[in-house]
Amino acid sequence: MDVRMIWFDFGGVLGPSPKDLFTAYHRKTGITAEQLAVALGEVSEELGRPALAALELCAISEPDWGRLLGAALTGAGVDLSRARPEEFGRQWFEGTHANAPMLRAVRYVRDAGHRVGVLSNNVREWQPYWRRMIEPAGEFDRIVDSSEIGVRKPDPRILRIAEAAAGAAAAECVLVDDLAENCAAATAAGWRAVGFGTTRQCLTDLGAALDLPGMAAACLGDPATG
Repeated sequence: MDVRMIWFDFGGVLGPSPKDLFTAYHRKTGITAEQLAVALGEVSEELGRPALAALELCAISEPDWGRLLGAALTGAGVDLSRARPEEFGRQWFEGTHANAPMLRAVRYVRDAGHRVGVLSNNVREWQPYWRRMIEPAGEFDRIVDSSEIGVRKPDPRILRIAEAAAGAAAAECVLVDDLAENCAAATAAGWRAVGFGTTRQCLTDLGAALDLPGMAAACLGDPATG
């Protein structure tokens, strides 16, 4: 069956890498990646949900979540004088940039005749920031956002919702995602999946999956980089 819809994750695929985000946050606030990771873990444990799931499912507002994060950081003796945890998303994304070659890949596969979408676990209050980042990729045919539908990857229900939104069968969908658990859920549901490890690797693998052998070189500009 032919591919009809390519679904791109935002965080870590179209957007900045987690490493870049943690590094930028440290530069802006003085809070190290290790300190933030510990505090995020404490908040997740308190809310009884993994990672940012409570935010991504709108089970808690960003200000309320930020107050919990601030309390966890303060309890660990972290200086919050430069941080704004109740506006975490604004500060988290401030001064960061999308993955330009991956945005070019969206345009490339669209020009090759494929429909494109975003399938992302994301936060309602963060929409203005991440949607602005992906604007250079042009118009997406569909956007499926966990915060709008109350289901997040790797729950297979979000894949069924995405199929219905695209009017496509499972075998006609490809997910590009940086998390192995999300790729595994997609393949278990009958999708094809391309894991993101590095930009070059992802573009090469996606080009192979779509029979577009020149895509990596075209999207990277210089085939020796990425």
